[in-house]
Amino acid sequence: MKINFSRQNTYLLAVSLFLLVFVLIFSFAVLIPEGKEYRIKRAELAKESQELKQLSDFAVEKEVILQKLSSEHLHSIEAFEAEFNQERFVKQHRAYFSSLDVSKVQPLGEEDGFSVYEVNTTSEISSPKGFYDFLDSLNKSDWIIGVNFPINFKREGEMIKSSFTMRVYNNKSDSNTTK
Repeated sequence: MKINFSRQNTYLLAVSLFLLVFVLIFSFAVLIPEGKEYRIKRAELAKESQELKQLSDFAVEKEVILQKLSSEHLHSIEAFEAEFNQERFVKQHRAYFSSLDVSKVQPLGEEDGFSVYEVNTTSEISSPKGFYDFLDSLNKSDWIIGVNFPINFKREGEMIKSSFTMRVYNNKSDSNTTK
């Protein structure tokens, strides 16, 4: 049996074989390695996207907590920014004492980024309860104040004379600014 191929069929067969070989070489040389690299990069992208989502959720969660704490402690935050005013302090707290004297404010320096002032006070009260009410009112005042020990009480007739020192803390105005 004799197989008779026409010239056109032979050319067609040769071109088809050439294209088949070209496609196979192109697939194994270019597409498959690039496909592996693509899958690796796609897995890395998925991992980074998941990490980004987790960090974004974390940031949103912390922002909500920050806003909640800022609103709950707004008075304390504002108290750090308030400059101590001796006359205003006496005016606000005179009701707890029959006599309240505050000595001159003396800057002590800085502690952990805060300006610290020492205030020496001498007061006359009718009962220790008035002094404790005064201490409670310090927590609600416009400044961050720490009462230092010792607190001296001395009875003079019907009145109790007390003397103590306080430290008034306020945030330095330039500590939160960007340079």
